[in-house]
Parts: sequence; structure tokens; C-alpha cells
Amino acid sequence: MEKMKDALLKMRSFAIASFPSRGTKARCALAGVALLLAALPSISLRAGVPERTFKLTAESPKFWKLFDRSATLARVAGDFGFTEGPVWDESGFLYVSDEVQNKIYRVFGEGRKEEVISLGDPDGNTYDRQHRLIDCASVLRAIIAVTPDGKYSVLADRYEGKKLNSPNDVVLGPDGAIYFTDPTLDLVEGQQQEIPFQGVYRLDQAGQVRLLTKDLTQPNGLAFSPDGKRMYVDDSEQRNIRVYDVGPDGTLSHGQVFGQEPGGKNEGVPDGIKVDHEGNLYVTGPKGIWVWDPQGHHLGTIEMPEQPANLTWGDKDYRTLYITATSSVYRLLTKARGFVPYRAH
Repeated sequence: MEKMKDALLKMRSFAIASFPSRGTKARCALAGVALLLAALPSISLRAGVPERTFKLTAESPKFWKLFDRSATLARVAGDFGFTEGPVWDESGFLYVSDEVQNKIYRVFGEGRKEEVISLGDPDGNTYDRQHRLIDCASVLRAIIAVTPDGKYSVLADRYEGKKLNSPNDVVLGPDGAIYFTDPTLDLVEGQQQEIPFQGVYRLDQAGQVRLLTKDLTQPNGLAFSPDGKRMYVDDSEQRNIRVYDVGPDGTLSHGQVFGQEPGGKNEGVPDGIKVDHEGNLYVTGPKGIWVWDPQGHHLGTIEMPEQPANLTWGDKDYRTLYITATSSVYRLLTKARGFVPYRAH
């Protein structure tokens, strides 16, 4: 039994160590080991590995202006493979991608799940101004629009005639265009990278794809400031967040490092980003979600029982964070009011 426990823990460590690559193999391995460990709940404690728990850790008194000290974390739904791309719908549910089960679901408050579409490795999602669900479809290497009845159409899958790498996350810009990151994190095994860099792009309403920057190693989550004048993009490999000035035509300039999220190889990397109406950033990272003010000060961390990949604002007042974290979806009430781009225009 002890040998089995040791083997499982080694497998878990290996899978988590592979997590920064965010490849399908790493996620599948992590999900599989998680199921085995769930069957033996005492393994971690007996092996001396501390259990992860929910905790609000402040680095500045300003953190408590955003969260109640007595706030609790609620688990909305579980039994996923690897959750990503949450989007709140005003009718009262979330769209959630599952990158291991290869499906997009509707997830309701009581935990009920409805399959919307079966799709190879869906990732980040957003609504556009037409209230279409826009998805980063990694296996298709495309940005797609998904209808409520589970049909999809490809909006873009090439740049200058070459296939995209593996679109990862997407956001609606203040100009109504779609902005997305295209790392190689989920490039299908056996397929060739045709574009010799990992870029951030703008997709306009005419279907034209324009490169904005290629100076990140593995661009991942992205978000605009509420006034639309700054764009934040994190780099999962470099473990940092970049900030750019945004021109009227969507061009990016004056890129610089906004913040670093260092951590151990077992603790997660920068991924999904959201902002509130005051311009504070909520960025997944080591151990949970790092909260930053607009000046780049780390205010505190929402430590999570499972490593989060993304998050979104929801409920009627948009003061609730819905968090996709490995095999679960969680809910956390805040004092902040979320900035939601597709509701701002």
C-alpha cells in the first residue's frame, strides 16, 4: 500500500510539473491521478504533503476593500476533467469548457450540467457584441462561434495563409473586435507549427486577422482595462503579466512587464485574467488567483483548493467570481463589481 501511495504521489508531482505546458497529456495525467488520490484521501497527509485549502491572503489592506474577511468559497459543480473558459449568461448559467472531456457545458447554480457541443480541446470563451459564444478551439486551431444548439462556424484559422498554433484565450475589445492569444501550449501532437512565433491577434468583424505582438514566449490570458486604453497579457512560460497601451485601431505599444507571479513548479502559472470596474486585475497564478491594483501592486491572493485556470464575473450584480479550477467550478462573492466587456457597449 505504501509503495502504491508513493507511486501515486510521484505521478501527481510529475503531472503538476508538466502543468505549465498545459498540454493535453499533462491535463489528462493530472485528472487521472486526481481520481486515484480522491479514492485514498489520507495519502497526502501521511506523505507529509500539505492539503490545499481556500484562504484569503492579503498583501495590502486594500485587499479587504475587495473581499469580506469572512467570505467562503462554494463548489458549484465537479467531476470535470479540466475546466476552462467560463462565461456567465444573464439567464442564469455558465458556459464552461472541459479540455479533457472535450466538451462545452452549460453549468447551472445547483450543479446541473448540460452538454452544448463535443469539440476537441475547447479553451477560452467570451461573448461578442452579437451575443455569440466565441471559443478558442485548440484542435481545430481556430476561433469559432458556437450556437446554443451546438453548431459552430469558423471565424478564423489562419494568419497570412498559415495555420494558427492553438488559440488559447479570447476577449472582446472596446472597438468590437475579437482579440486572442495563440501560443503552442495545446498544439496537437504530431501537427506542425506553421507560424514561427506565438502571437497576440486582433480579429475584426470582416474576418481579417492582424498580428499585434509576437514578443511573448507563451501568451495566455488577456484583458482590457475598463477604459480600453490598456491591454494586459500574461505569459505562462515567463510567469509574468505584460501591459500595453492600446491605440484607437487596436495597435499595441509601449509593452512592459506589469507584474511577476513566481512560484514553484507544483503551484500553477499565470493564465486567465479578469478586471473589475476600478481596474484591479484578477489573474490565476501560483496557488490561486493573484489580485493586482492598476499600478501593479500585488494586493493579495485567493488561495484555492484546486489550481484555477480561468475565471469570470457573474450573477445579477456581477459581483461574484466564478472560477474554473481543475476538476471543479467554484463561486466566491466579492465587494467589487466586475467589468464585463460585452456588457459595456
